[in-house]
Amino acid sequence: MIKWIIILLFVGIVISRILPAKGVDSRTPQEIQTMLEDKDIQFIDVRTPGEFAQLHQKPFRNIPLAELSKRMGELDQDKEVVLICQTGMRSMQAAKKLKKNGFKKITNVHGGMSSWI
Repeated sequence: MIKWIIILLFVGIVISRILPAKGVDSRTPQEIQTMLEDKDIQFIDVRTPGEFAQLHQKPFRNIPLAELSKRMGELDQDKEVVLICQTGMRSMQAAKKLKKNGFKKITNVHGGMSSWI
């Protein structure tokens, strides 16, 4: 019985990390490419500095997921935030953090850099 409870908890945690947060938009890299010139959007890459240095898209700037809580003050809550990572999982975690801290316009890049054309 305890074994099944542990398994169900583990599955629940995995699913909660994959599913989009309520109120977070999800867009494909192709859709995001049409937005890249918009100066009113904050483009944030939450990968590690090493991953960002190897490959990134302009105008995304690097705020690693591990530093996001400390660096949220660098972001304007009134402007849209577009988040990207390698596959979309870390950026969804970042979206959930931002949502909990009062950000309202949040978009996650579905598939992350792995699906960027």
